[in-house]
Amino acid sequence: MVTYRRLDGPSAVPLFPDLVELYGVVYAEPPYEEGPDEVAGFAAKLPEESARPGFTLVAAEDGPDLIGAAYGWTMPAGVWWSRADAAAPEVLAAAKLAVMEWIVHPDRRRQGIGAELMRRLLADRPETWATLASDPRSLARRLYERAGWRKVDTSHLPRGPAMDLLVLPLPIH
Repeated sequence: MVTYRRLDGPSAVPLFPDLVELYGVVYAEPPYEEGPDEVAGFAAKLPEESARPGFTLVAAEDGPDLIGAAYGWTMPAGVWWSRADAAAPEVLAAAKLAVMEWIVHPDRRRQGIGAELMRRLLADRPETWATLASDPRSLARRLYERAGWRKVDTSHLPRGPAMDLLVLPLPIH
């Protein structure tokens, strides 16, 4: 049976080894094809990300196994993704939930786990928008569009393809 937990920065730390392992499985797939160096880079940045204001992680677990996760933190008004072209003014002017990861184990996809992770991550957020960066080659890109995310910008990374920057308006509180 799948259970979900919503964790803040300090309470999420014990889950990091399992999160790094899940990240390695998900991002080994095409089009990412990441290896040990990228996984180590992900692991190294987790402590800093979990200390950011508004950090929230939602974990999907089946017994002792982490099978999915989504997390993000507050990107303040006036701040936008690095190496981006130009944010829409209404998005730039507002606080945003920067969704950094939204992953589900390949063996557990198409069971509604990803949708539930995001529903729980976005619930009761104080920000006006949610935003994420998406590789346009990924299968997940079409899922985001069906869920209402829309492309507003592009970020040009030093390696790999340009990333689509997507936003979703959050409910008014």
